[in-house]
Order: sequence, then C-alpha cells, then structure tokens
Amino acid sequence: MNAAVFASSALSLPISFCKTRSSKLTRKKGLKGELRVEEKKSQWGPLFDVEDPRSKLSPYKGKFLDVNQALEVARFDIQYLDWRARQDLLTIMLLHDKVVDVLNPLARQYKSIGIVKKELAELQEELAKAHQQVHISEARVSTALDKLAHMEELVNDRLLLARNATESDKPSTPTSVQDLDREKTNIGAKSLNVSGPVQPYSPNLKNFWYPVAFTADLKHDTMVPIDCFEQPWVIFRGEDGKPGCVRNTCAHRACPLDLGTVKEGRIQCPYHGWEYSTDGNCTKMPSTKLLNVKIKSIPCLEQDGMIWVWPGDEPPSPTLPSLKPPSGFVIHAELVMDLPVEHGLLLDNLLDLAHAPFTHTSTFAKGWSVPSLVKFLTPSSGLQGYWDPYPIDMEFKPPCIVLSTIGISKPGKLEGKSTKQCETHLHQLHVCLPSSRNKTRLLYRMSLDFAPILKNLPFMEHLWRHFAEQVLNEDLRLVLGQQERMLNGANIWNLPVAYDKLGVRYRLWRNAVDRGDDKLPFSG
Repeated sequence: MNAAVFASSALSLPISFCKTRSSKLTRKKGLKGELRVEEKKSQWGPLFDVEDPRSKLSPYKGKFLDVNQALEVARFDIQYLDWRARQDLLTIMLLHDKVVDVLNPLARQYKSIGIVKKELAELQEELAKAHQQVHISEARVSTALDKLAHMEELVNDRLLLARNATESDKPSTPTSVQDLDREKTNIGAKSLNVSGPVQPYSPNLKNFWYPVAFTADLKHDTMVPIDCFEQPWVIFRGEDGKPGCVRNTCAHRACPLDLGTVKEGRIQCPYHGWEYSTDGNCTKMPSTKLLNVKIKSIPCLEQDGMIWVWPGDEPPSPTLPSLKPPSGFVIHAELVMDLPVEHGLLLDNLLDLAHAPFTHTSTFAKGWSVPSLVKFLTPSSGLQGYWDPYPIDMEFKPPCIVLSTIGISKPGKLEGKSTKQCETHLHQLHVCLPSSRNKTRLLYRMSLDFAPILKNLPFMEHLWRHFAEQVLNEDLRLVLGQQERMLNGANIWNLPVAYDKLGVRYRLWRNAVDRGDDKLPFSG
C-alpha cells in the first residue's frame, strides 16, 4: 500500500523546499551602451559531469565472444547508454535555462516582440528534438537491460552446470537463477493455502502485545472503544492517569459503557450509573446496595506514544516492541481507520510494494515506471529487508506491525538505490489490529526527517487523512475483491513469485503461530 507509501504523495504539496535559481543581469557598456545578459556557468553541469565511457571501449567489441566476454560488452553498453541519457537530459535542462533567459523581464525590454517570438520558436523546436532523443534513449536502455539480464542468466547457467558436474551425487539443480527462485517459491506455495471462510482466531495469536490506540487520543476524561478479536473493549485512564482496558459491556444490563462518561478515573454506565475502575471492579451502584461485581479487564500499558493491550490468556511478555521513529525523525501525523477487511489480507497488501505502479496510478506512484525486476532482499532468517530498485526498507514486526523507511529526494519523488543514498526520508508505521474476521483497525503514523514546518501548519492532519484515504481506496477495491473470492474458495496465495518473499514469510509465521509451534520461523 504502501500503502505503504501514501504520504510520499502528500509531499507534492505546493511548497518548495529547494532553493530557486536566480538569473544574473549586469549592465555592460558596448559600443552602443546596450544592456546585455551576462552568461554564467550552468548549474546543471556538475550534476551530469560523467566521463564518456567510449574512451574505455571494450576490446571484445565486434569479435566472436564467449559468454563472459559478451556479459562485459553488455555492461559497457549500459554504461554508454547511461552517459548518453545524461547528455540528453542535460540538453533539455540547458534549453529550459535559455527559455527562462529569453523570458526574463529585464532582457525583454531590449528586444522586440518579433525577436522574442523567433527565439522561443527556435528553442521550442530544439526542445522537441531533445525530448524525442530522450525517448529513444529510454528505449535503448530498456533493450540493453534486457540484454544484460539475458547475459547474466547465461553466465549463471554455466556456473550452475559446472557446480552440478562436481556435485553429481547431490539432487539436480535448476539451470537458472529464475528457476531457483521459482523452486523456492513453489516450496512456499505448497504450504500456503489461504482460501475459504476466515477461521476463528487461534488463541495463540492473542498472546502478543497489540498497539490499539495513540496516546494523544486518550485524554483523562475520554475513552477509546475498540474491538479486538471479536470482543468489545473500552480504554480509559484511571485515577493515577494510567490507561486501563475493560470489557465494553456493563455487568447490569449489557449496555455499552463507551456511551457513558469518565468521572474521576472511573467509567460510568449511561443506563443506571454503575461505575467501574480500570481493573474492572464496580465501585458504585446508585439507588441500590453495592454488590461485589467485576467485569473482565486485560493488561494495558502505555509506551512510545501508543496504548497496548494483551488479549491472550497466557501471562503477558515483560517487554514490548519499540515503535519509536528512528533518531532525527519528527512525528507529523497519527491516523486511525476502521476497514472492512480481514487483517491478514491487509498485511499481505502492506508487505507488497511491487503492486504500486499498477494500483496507485492516481496517488504516490503516479508516473512510476515499471521495473524489469522487483526484488525484496532480506536475510535468510528474518522479517526485514529492503526493496530493489525502490529505496525503501521494510520490516514486519509480529504480530501485526509493518515499519518502512522511504528515501525521498524531492517532494513526491523517490530516488536512489538505497535509503542511505537519499538525503531525506519518510518513516511509516502501520498497525493492523484484528477487530473481527472481516474488520481491521488500522493505526498509521507518519514521521519525517525534514520539513519540520509542516507539523505546525493548520489543518495538516486533515490533509494527511485525505491522502491516506485516497491511497487506501485504491487498495481496498482490490483487497475487497480478493476477500470475496477467498470466501468463495479461491486461494489468494496460489502462485507466489520472488517479490512476494516478505508476504510469504508473514504467512508462514502466522501458520506456525496458529499451529502452536514452540519455535516460530524467522525469529532468530
């Protein structure tokens, strides 16, 4: 969804964080004392100052080659096309600079309208040719990348065949990297069958700490009602200011307690005024004798700006996961939404970034190109890693949390091969609380390590929510369709591929929890 990434679209706000380019005009006396524009060195040159690779032409060019030599030639072609594309873009930028100079108000005073029109027409023609050349370069780069991928596959085939020859007593190995990936994902596919009606939640899945609300939403005189694992709960602060969580049902006549009020650290039922403390004890029964009555309560703590509950029957873990934004980040938005989908389906969506250029074409991924290959690179035993070619780090933190850090270069843009190569970043926290088998409570927190002024702008919370809802709507129409077909028997994990790695690992972890395995996968 990333979703996962919706806030990057919001960074396309009409606010510029870049320094504007200023033209320099000076009065220089010529023979006739006219005003002339002093040309200065272009600001774009250093950005595209890349050595022409043709001086290092491969000695194999134009000869009969073996596989490794052909791979070297293909890599040289990529270097050359990268240099050529940079020159094309530099041409366009320089032409745009010329347009700005032609339209400069001070320079126009000393030119006739006819001359300005002629100069603009000439520049427009040059820009059209330059743009056409860029499109040609794009096509050549795409072809060269396909060729390079083919060469790499041939080299890998040779390496695998050589390995097979020395390990003939071992099971046969597929003859390409793609086959290896396919074999791995097929193993995963055999153990993944997510189809049919959503089964009742395993008691084992309840034995975790779950974030359920943001601290900022729980005042001393307010309450937060939630559904968790198909049970209604209500959170409020006690006399000591600490949060508590009790069953959202009065012991007297089953009235929802969240319809009442919080008075001096006790929640009062709106029906007959019975009052309950954060441990569930009834402390007041107006108009009758006080009885020994208690409603169910569950462990509730506050950490990292969030309220946590432990809905399971086992003793709670003494430690909670840390959900603090990374150092240097400032929280800009905290949103809560209720969505009509099973929480596992929503996690599947959040852990998948490959869908972005196809699904989010009206929001954060508008204009994204479709990579020839999308990969999620991760340790062999872990639930975290990074996306290639996107500069995004991602982690699934059990039981229902997705953390991601996105490298951003300009408002609304992604760049770089890794987050470390980007100067500015956006950090996201998604919590998918299982409200019921067809409903999820989504908590979203967005933090930035730049543009602190945004936090103080009025109505920004409403703007972030608007963008979030736009992105979610793009995802929901797909996930709701998946849910409908899943309920009718379709397997939503029928054929995993390489970029599904993190989603597959979540499902394997979830299956192990449901079975009650002593050792959970990807935990060490």
